[in-house]
Amino acid sequence: MSDEKLIGTSALDATSMQAALLLQGYLTKPAGSLGRLEDLGVQLAGIYRSCPPPVPRRPMVVVAAGDHGVLAEGVSPWPQEVTAQMIANFLAGGAAINVLADEVGAQVVVVDCGVRAVFEATPMLHTVKRAEVTGNIYVEPAMSEAVANALIGEGRRFASEQASLGVDLFLTGDMGIGNTTPSAALIATVTGASASRVTGRGTGIDDRTLAKKTAVIEHVVSSYRGDRSGATELLSRMGGFEHAFLTGLILGAAEANTPVILDGVIAIASALMASLENEAVVGYLIAGHRSVEPGASIGLAHLGLEPLVDLGLRLGEGTGATLAVPMVRAAARVLAEMATFDSAGVTEKS
Repeated sequence: MSDEKLIGTSALDATSMQAALLLQGYLTKPAGSLGRLEDLGVQLAGIYRSCPPPVPRRPMVVVAAGDHGVLAEGVSPWPQEVTAQMIANFLAGGAAINVLADEVGAQVVVVDCGVRAVFEATPMLHTVKRAEVTGNIYVEPAMSEAVANALIGEGRRFASEQASLGVDLFLTGDMGIGNTTPSAALIATVTGASASRVTGRGTGIDDRTLAKKTAVIEHVVSSYRGDRSGATELLSRMGGFEHAFLTGLILGAAEANTPVILDGVIAIASALMASLENEAVVGYLIAGHRSVEPGASIGLAHLGLEPLVDLGLRLGEGTGATLAVPMVRAAARVLAEMATFDSAGVTEKS
């Protein structure tokens, strides 16, 4: 792991959270009547270290992209070049994430973490790649520990720089044909769940391909003899370039007191890696939605996170995280704008 400073172990600001909890009790509503929205408001107060917390107005979707050597094992029917083609679609504004991000006023940035293509420079594209494709994790490591460390560092620096420029909410996105395979392997290795439990159909594979994919993941996990609590070692053996970058992004966002809305299984695998480096980062995470990929629910349970929405999504790109933005804003606005019983002249329950 990079030797850069990690966040302190104090995690969220307890004073601000206690103040938010007390304020919830004075607002013109029965205690607890806004359910998990109240819990989210308290969490935001702790993250932003302020009660009431600011309403996030400058969200950024970070679509981390990478190509995967394990595609050679037939784990997906989609060809590798689709990764680059979809990146071009993102940059042209034609993908689902572009539409949904525009709906909630979020900026989209695509990060080339390691894609077998060259893209024209644009402000929307950020390039950090050290290689064009990971090793085939069925037979070899995904990357060197040096590359994993470098990409983690890039993610942390990116989060720090963007937060200093005013980004107040990060949303994780991803793109990479075959990337649910390393995601499932990482989740299985950390949680102890079997390959059959964490492996899903990804982009919609048939039963034969699912069986092949499950066997690949089982082999990768069972043959791993390294440190199961070391993020860098795990990423270098079985991760993706985008996992390493998102791991750093999560660490960097927490260091900058900025919340992160997780998308699907790729982001959740990355969050598990970040939590291995510092478990305090979990307090900065918001589970945007419940992906239909089975590894996503297993990973969320391990992190102790409950998703805000469940719409049967499995697209990735950051789409599920984007749909959660209005809820996050609403939670902050409740604390900032609702009247108290005293200020509204409403009689409280005896």
